[in-house]
Amino acid sequence: MAPRDTTAGDSKDETTAQETRQRGSRRRDVLKSGLSLAAMAGVAGCMGGNGSEETTETTETSGSDDEETDSETTTSDESESEPTNVAIVSSPAGFGDQAFNDLALQGLQTAAEDYNIEIQQVEETNQSNYQTVQSRLAESTNPDYDLIVLVSYNHTQALQTNAEAYPDQDWMLINASVDQPNVAGYTWANHEMSFQAGVLAGTMTTRELSHEGNSLDPDTSTVGFVGGVDGSLINAFERSYRAGVEWVDENIDVRVGYIGNYTDTQTANNIATSQYDAGADIVYHAAAAAGQGVFQAAQDSSRFAIGVDADQSVTLPEYQDVIMGSAVKYINEGTYEVAEAVVQDNWSAVQGANVLGLEEDAVRVVLGQAVGDSLPDVVTQNLEEARQAIIDGDVSVPCSAGGC
Repeated sequence: MAPRDTTAGDSKDETTAQETRQRGSRRRDVLKSGLSLAAMAGVAGCMGGNGSEETTETTETSGSDDEETDSETTTSDESESEPTNVAIVSSPAGFGDQAFNDLALQGLQTAAEDYNIEIQQVEETNQSNYQTVQSRLAESTNPDYDLIVLVSYNHTQALQTNAEAYPDQDWMLINASVDQPNVAGYTWANHEMSFQAGVLAGTMTTRELSHEGNSLDPDTSTVGFVGGVDGSLINAFERSYRAGVEWVDENIDVRVGYIGNYTDTQTANNIATSQYDAGADIVYHAAAAAGQGVFQAAQDSSRFAIGVDADQSVTLPEYQDVIMGSAVKYINEGTYEVAEAVVQDNWSAVQGANVLGLEEDAVRVVLGQAVGDSLPDVVTQNLEEARQAIIDGDVSVPCSAGGC
């Protein structure tokens, strides 16, 4: 799936899509779990990380401008049509991570520019609250959510219950899937893009590079990895990164450390600093918002780092001098695609387990906007060779898109 060209041509079909969309009002029995709309409306404040704190909900309303398509069509039908209501619930990292959560939200915001969509943004960083938050949204009748987007595999256990309990509710689950007809599971090939990150690190750690006072030491041949939670999903990032490094040179040392969460930038900084002190000149992180601590450590150590999910040399320009590249996945394209399918009443096109990788052009390593031009041609050559070998099946990447 290549990056979508969201041009004005998409919005021309908006009126037709809205007229043909016959989803109807899904009035749910709010007594199913004893929760009322009033309970949901009372939720406020910022969720920090324990069950006693509350969920932050923000409503964001967008839609295409009404316009007349011909002499016989007016804007009255469009203005009178009901919007598609979409809720998005964060991962434990929360929104503002400049990566995973923000990309998912960005796709919905782009869809809202092309279609009559209203977005409810719910930040919930405590995984133990996910089942309650999901059910509250599913039971809401004002608005009645046409789609609920759940960011991260952390929602999986709760959704296994709620997808069956609310069969009329459509759900999108990111980085996992639940085998129910009302769930669209979208998993990006984290292992493939992490292998590519390893190729980048392995290629450069044996070479000289100087940029804005930061440098590589070709004599050490050591790289690092900092992960969020030490579990199946992030283990796939780590093991595939190691494999990519070894694909370049099996003699390169890979140092590994885990934070235990996705928000603690100081611990991420400490782990990365210890790796730099031990000789690593490039560290790849798979730690969501906490990864910013890795970039700070790179700057303090005058070394380099590799970002994740988004092109973090762009989303975090204050660290662009040390971000050699980023392993990116086009999550925004996936959330756009599912939102569009709901608008167009085409759920069958997205339902089920969808795995998107290098072959679909849904993941890749992009070079940093500041550092990239300083890298030798062998980097792009190695990345392309490894990419094609993976697609052709000549290289077997450890684990899977969903974990190890």
